[in-house]
Amino acid sequence: MKVLFLCTGNACRSQMAEGFAKQLWPNVEFESAGIEAHGLDERAVKIMAERKVDISNQTSDIVTPEILEQIDLLVTVCGHAEEFCPQVDKLCKRLHWPLQDPAKIIGSEAEILEGFRRIRDEIQAYIVGMGLQKPDHS
Repeated sequence: MKVLFLCTGNACRSQMAEGFAKQLWPNVEFESAGIEAHGLDERAVKIMAERKVDISNQTSDIVTPEILEQIDLLVTVCGHAEEFCPQVDKLCKRLHWPLQDPAKIIGSEAEILEGFRRIRDEIQAYIVGMGLQKPDHS
């Protein structure tokens, strides 16, 4: 099984989802991408490390037709990605998680980090709720 987490810039939400998913289900293939590539957000890396999930080596990538052809499940983590996602195979399942963009939170550094943590925790709850299992091909 191959799962793609898609957001606008592949900087925060989809990166956090990929990190949690890889930790929880190491036998399932996960990727993240964006409609654009904005670079991995340092705050996302910091708050994920608080949960012992290292996303520092993940890269910010743009979704391609080749990636979309290979996936079994597409998870959009923002309205923009859901609206502007290219077409996927009809057999590909789709989920949408309407998550706030933590990069747009305004306030002090402490308030921004608290917002990142709130969204991180929402993502973790969604990931746990997916209940994925690798298909048995035996």
